[in-house]
Amino acid sequence: MLSLMRKHAGSWLIKVVLGAIVVVFVLWGVGSWTSERSGRVATVNGDTITVDEYRMTYKRLIEQVRQSFGNNANEELIRSLQLEQKALDQLVDNLLMRQAASELGLQVSDEDLSQSIRSISAFQVAGAFDPRRYQIILSNNNLTPESFETSQRDALLVQKLNTFITGSVKVSDQEALEWYTWNNTTVNLDFFLLIADRYPDMEIAAEETQSYFDAHKDSYKTDPALKVRYLKFAPTSFESQVSVSDDEIAEYYDEHPDEFQNPKTVEARHVLIKVDPEASPEDVAKSKTRIEAVLQKARGGEDFAELAKAYSEGPSKDKGGHLGTFKRETMVKPFSDKAFSMKAGEISEPVKTRFGWHIIKVEKVNEANTMSLADATGRIRQILTVDASKNMAYDTAEAVYDATFEGEQLESVAAAQNLSLITTDFFTRRTPPQGVQKKTEFANSAFSLIEGEVSDVKDFGDGYYLMELVEKRPSEIPELAAVEEKVKSDLLDQKRDEQARADAEAVLAALKDGGSLQEVGEQFELKPEQTGFFKRNDSIPNIGYERALSQAAFELSDQSKLPPEIIKGSKGYYVIQLSQRKTPSPDGFQKEKTGIKDQLLQQKKFKAFEAWLENIKNRSEIVVEDNFLNS
Repeated sequence: MLSLMRKHAGSWLIKVVLGAIVVVFVLWGVGSWTSERSGRVATVNGDTITVDEYRMTYKRLIEQVRQSFGNNANEELIRSLQLEQKALDQLVDNLLMRQAASELGLQVSDEDLSQSIRSISAFQVAGAFDPRRYQIILSNNNLTPESFETSQRDALLVQKLNTFITGSVKVSDQEALEWYTWNNTTVNLDFFLLIADRYPDMEIAAEETQSYFDAHKDSYKTDPALKVRYLKFAPTSFESQVSVSDDEIAEYYDEHPDEFQNPKTVEARHVLIKVDPEASPEDVAKSKTRIEAVLQKARGGEDFAELAKAYSEGPSKDKGGHLGTFKRETMVKPFSDKAFSMKAGEISEPVKTRFGWHIIKVEKVNEANTMSLADATGRIRQILTVDASKNMAYDTAEAVYDATFEGEQLESVAAAQNLSLITTDFFTRRTPPQGVQKKTEFANSAFSLIEGEVSDVKDFGDGYYLMELVEKRPSEIPELAAVEEKVKSDLLDQKRDEQARADAEAVLAALKDGGSLQEVGEQFELKPEQTGFFKRNDSIPNIGYERALSQAAFELSDQSKLPPEIIKGSKGYYVIQLSQRKTPSPDGFQKEKTGIKDQLLQQKKFKAFEAWLENIKNRSEIVVEDNFLNS
């Protein structure tokens, strides 16, 4: 039990792991009882997993990775996560659990399903199930009510199976006490820190420099470099040539009516009394009483802005609760619904949102209106001018590109047409030239060129470009003279680090020989320091978060106060010695016992269910189609 506790102590993951089992099947693994057999991926004890099921599950995993990692979710990351295998594993596990549930006679009634869906807060408005919100959320997740309800039924079935499998799992008071003691024990350390900077004057011989360079040549290898020439066609340089007629402006105005609709807006102030989303009904009522007291003052003639400064708990407090002018969709629905139903000067009754209780004072109402053609003319003229100048810039770039098809290089074409040709210095992928908006795209395009080749028209954000590769310099190992200062610096860092390690080992050896902290410190011109008490998962006072050091510290005891070896940290080498060790008071355990037992119970249940599933999998006949994951 202790090994399990130590492995997962302090892990937030354990708190949600059982819930995650449900989420996987609700929103990811949509394999259902009635899946159409539209191509086989695998069979599990004779039951088929279809290609459609696999594609849907894989797509869900891809979407989740992209939501989590944003622009960093490139193909390399996706490959490294092995999502193809994960999708198949999920479907196999899902099917195994459904099969087991069926064998055990476990079922989910329509009433169970209905209550479960209605209780999901994402589908609720003001605490009640909202069918319209239900449809919108499913649609946004590319789900139909039928597929979601089938998946939710499967998820509830898995919950029942989980309860059946783990129902007998218990946590004793002794187990909880062991966990509490292990997790709340603190230690205080004496330590020496030996850093490389304490050896500033080390000598380096010429032969050492040469030997170090010979052993590390690849680390000094230069990046491939290019020199290119290019023409830039900036749309802004063509704007003076654009003429926009009144007829064109009127035509644009008629064809884009939505662009000139100004929605209704409201300017308002508010007072907010915060309410925790998990607050009890009694706390909610107390907060409402507080906001009602402020409301009475406001309706009694007191200045609303001053009341907001005195009583509001929102970020607009210092501005007298002023929210500025906002559209309906800017605010949460209950707040917007009330604010947009009021007239200027009115003060609302208390309004409950997920943030708490509000009272709203509307200061101005701007009704929806349509911008007139006269008012819109300046904006439209600018839009048409920008569009036309972009087209002119592109057309000019394309005409120059066409001229290079006759074998001419950019240099001769530019000279013939009096165009300004720019030649870069040598640059690498990591150090693209300045003066371009999308530098990385510029460098990548340049490195795809063949020497003498002119690129097609490229858009790098600030204009259209034609590029020509002038010269390519391959990656190479330089002569020592070219990088000698860098080599010496690296060698010096290594020698200082080696000396710090050697001295740290000598310090530890001296302590093990019976030397006191003061004696050893004086011998090596070091001052012993002390951390202060800390727990296993804490940042170490006066040091910071050092996992290896913390782990070594809690292996020390009064009988063995010194570790077997020094510890490499982010700042240097540590030599530690146990000063004191404290076990927590049993009184603290009694206060936390219930929560600890609940947490450990979830851990044990998860492990039990995981072991059960692995056992079922080992006893099942699982056949994956040949070369499916390699195709």
